[in-house]
Amino acid sequence: MLPVKLALLLALVLAPLSGAPAVAADGPRIELSKAQAGTGGSITVSGSGWGAERLLMLLICGQAVPAQGVTGGTNSCANGDGRAVTTDTKGRFRRKLPVAEPPVPCPCVVHVATVTGRKAAADAIFMVAGHSVEPLPAEPAGGRLSVLTAARLDGSGSLLTWFGAPPSRTLVFTVGNTGTTAIQNPVFEVGTAHGVFAPGWEEQQWRGTVAPGRKARISLPVELSAGAHGDYTVSLKYGGKVLAEQPWGVGRPWGVTLFWILLCLVVPAALFRAGMAVVDRIRPHGPSAQPGRHRTRARPPAATGTTADAFASATSTSASATSTSASAAPALPWFTPDSDPGTPAAGQLSAPHDDHRHRTTKGNP
Repeated sequence: MLPVKLALLLALVLAPLSGAPAVAADGPRIELSKAQAGTGGSITVSGSGWGAERLLMLLICGQAVPAQGVTGGTNSCANGDGRAVTTDTKGRFRRKLPVAEPPVPCPCVVHVATVTGRKAAADAIFMVAGHSVEPLPAEPAGGRLSVLTAARLDGSGSLLTWFGAPPSRTLVFTVGNTGTTAIQNPVFEVGTAHGVFAPGWEEQQWRGTVAPGRKARISLPVELSAGAHGDYTVSLKYGGKVLAEQPWGVGRPWGVTLFWILLCLVVPAALFRAGMAVVDRIRPHGPSAQPGRHRTRARPPAATGTTADAFASATSTSASATSTSASAAPALPWFTPDSDPGTPAAGQLSAPHDDHRHRTTKGNP
C-alpha cells in the first residue's frame, strides 16, 4: 500500500505542471498541452465552461500566479503574440498559442479572458524555458484595499449625448481596508478600453480616509471622448492591481446622423431657391423682352349658369353685333328713303318731278 500512496501523492504534486484544470470544475477552465516550452515553440490551450460562442483572448503573462491573477494588468503580458478564439455552442475551445517571453520576469501564466459577454478569466501555470524567474514584487506594507461589492456604472445618456456629446457615467463601488494602517486620499486608476484594445488609464484621487477594518463607498467619474459608441470596458486599478471591471455599452449618436441627413437636404434646396431668385431678378421683363414669341389672347371668363342661358346670351350678343354693324355701314345713294321703289308716292320727301313721257308734236293735230 505504501507505493500506491506515494504514487498518489506524487501525482497530486505534479498535477499543476501537467496541464491540469486551472479552476474548479463549475467555472471556466483551461488546460495546457505542455507545462514548459521555449521561445519560438507553441502549446495547445483547450478549455470548457466559457459559454456558447464567446470571443476569448489568450496571452502569456509574467508576474502572475493563478491565485492572484494578472495583478499588473496586461502590461506584463506578451500582447503581440496573443491569440483570439471563439468557443463553440458548448462553450469549449482549442487553440495553438506561440510561446513568447513576457516583458517582465516570471512567474508566468497562460491567461485566458473573455472579450464579449459575461466577464470571466482563468490562469494556468506555465514556464518559458530560458526566461529568468523572479518572485512577485512585494506588496506595499500598511493598508490594503479590496473591492467588497461589484462595481456598477450609474447615470444615463442625455439629449446632448444623442447628438455626439461625450458619454459620462459614475463608477460606484465599495472598498474595505484589509491592512493594518489607515489609507488617506487613495489614488485610483480608471481605465476605459474599446473592444479588444488595451485600456487607457487615468489617475483619480478620492478624498477621504479608510481606517483599518473599515469600508467606504467610492464614486469616480468616467467620461469617454465625443461621439464614442460601441462596447467599452471600464477597469479599476489600485496599487498596480486591477480590482474590478465593468462592461459599458454606448449607443450610437443617431442625432449626428440625422443632422447630416437634414443638412444634405436643406442646403441644396436653399441654394436652388437662391439661384432661382437671382435668375428671376436679372431676367428682363415686359412685352419687348421676348420678341420672338406670339402673345396669346386671354380667354374670356367662363360663363356661369345653364347651357340655355349661355346660348341665349351668345345669340343676343350676335344680334346686337349685327345691328350695330348694319347701322354703322353707309347707305347707298340710290336707296335713299324718298327714292325707294317700294315706298308710296305720298310718302316722298323730295321735290316733285315730271314722270311722264315726252310727247312729240309730229303727227299731232
